[in-house]
Amino acid sequence: MPPSPQVVVGLGNPGPRYAPTRHNIGFRLLDRLARDLGAGPETGAGSYRVAWGELEGIRVALLRPMTFMNRSGDAVAALPESALAGPGGHLVVLDDVWLPFGALRFRPAGGPGGHLGLTSVLEALGTEAVPRLRMGVGGAEEADLADYVLRPFAPEEEERIEAWLVRASEGVRVHLREGPAAAMSRFNG
Repeated sequence: MPPSPQVVVGLGNPGPRYAPTRHNIGFRLLDRLARDLGAGPETGAGSYRVAWGELEGIRVALLRPMTFMNRSGDAVAALPESALAGPGGHLVVLDDVWLPFGALRFRPAGGPGGHLGLTSVLEALGTEAVPRLRMGVGGAEEADLADYVLRPFAPEEEERIEAWLVRASEGVRVHLREGPAAAMSRFNG
């Protein structure tokens, strides 16, 4: 029997209006991963789009919820391979205002930390034991965080995003091959 697939869930909001925003860094990392894994074109309808790639014999689903952030779990529940992967076979990629811009933080489990997209995914999978990659977008000092994450990155940040995405993609590949502990020790900070 082939090994269970791994599911990388990039959180974001669908549509061109949201594409350049901080909240959509998960979608941007999916695009980078698709290139790095040679993933096929996205397919799917309704609540998600998925592109399949492979990493050293591991089937990898790059899952993009089309439900808007706060209902991301609906997309996870709708993907048939989510049940095969199990909670530990997922990696949720999300923005984090509490981390400085450009930081990466892999974790094997934990609460949602106020992130409603992650809350939705954890509820869909029925546990907090779901690996995640928090990508720091800064902004903890902002008065209105909901408004802040829906703003585009500043031009000086945008210049640094590609290098950040390359490093994050490398971290995800380490996570997929070697597990969360290896990704945490090499990429957190």
